[in-house]
Amino acid sequence: MGAFTGWPARAVEFYRGLGADNSKAYWTSHRAEYDELVLEPMQALLEDLADEFGEGRIFRPYRDIRFAADKSPYKTAIGATLGGSGYVQFSASGLGVGAGCHVMAHDQLARFRAAVDEHRSGEALVAAVAAVEAGGVSVSARERLKRIPRGMDPDHPRADLLRDKDLAAWVEWPVAPWLHTSAAETHVAEALRASKPLTDWLDAHVGPSAIR
Repeated sequence: MGAFTGWPARAVEFYRGLGADNSKAYWTSHRAEYDELVLEPMQALLEDLADEFGEGRIFRPYRDIRFAADKSPYKTAIGATLGGSGYVQFSASGLGVGAGCHVMAHDQLARFRAAVDEHRSGEALVAAVAAVEAGGVSVSARERLKRIPRGMDPDHPRADLLRDKDLAAWVEWPVAPWLHTSAAETHVAEALRASKPLTDWLDAHVGPSAIR
């Protein structure tokens, strides 16, 4: 275990306060707490995990409110990517870990559907999803078509997967004492390892988008 020692209990209190008062005044007066209690632990976690899962990138804490009905200026969670497909999120609700294709570009979606349609690769995905879920991590799509894509057999054996427009593993835990210790790193690493059958399949059959 490296430099990460968990998120202090005060980090949860910071986000509870931000949830109650999502204003520039609150943010300005508590910015030092964000840096010390929230940001620095995330940086340490990503550094610890980089050798196994790839370099991390932390998202900015500011919301893009240009076209949003909710004009709250600050995110009530800190999120970061790991490598090409991993994701970690900490908030007042607890810890979340995900891996996979959270959004697919048109070329990725075309490759995904072709691979799901083909018997061998499609059944390999079914097995990968089962393996991930056996490890205690759920697999689902955030966006799913109501019907199977046009031109495909409505009675296809993998019709549900063909309706998916993305696919990712996800697990979350509520706030617990271990979240304030280095055990949180173990939870993140184990979830990402459990998700590997899915991410390996996606790397092999979908890959990155060529659309810029």
